[in-house]
Amino acid sequence: MFKGLGNIAGMMKQFSEMQGRMQEMQEKLGKLRFEGSAGGGMVNVEANGQQKILAYKIDQTLLDSDDKEMLEDLLTAATNQALEKAREGAAEEMAQLTGGMNIPGLDEALAKFNPNA
Repeated sequence: MFKGLGNIAGMMKQFSEMQGRMQEMQEKLGKLRFEGSAGGGMVNVEANGQQKILAYKIDQTLLDSDDKEMLEDLLTAATNQALEKAREGAAEEMAQLTGGMNIPGLDEALAKFNPNA
């Protein structure tokens, strides 16, 4: 009758350990930096592994050109590139966390990983 309680206790311990590892992972992802650029480096965007934008760097000549539309396009492209690199980096870190376990659906979940959602 009480045999199942041991299994539950073991599962709860594993869950607690996984939560601790996930917290560590979030801290690690927050320290990782990824950069996207566009316009031959005229626009650079820095993001962290938590997919948060940290900084924009815009070349002064681009600002002086008064080409608002081009600036908007370059910002969008550089931001998307930085976020894609951040997603890929987060997926790699998460794969290390799981230790190569073959968990069904994990690859799809990691591809959609966004801790800010």
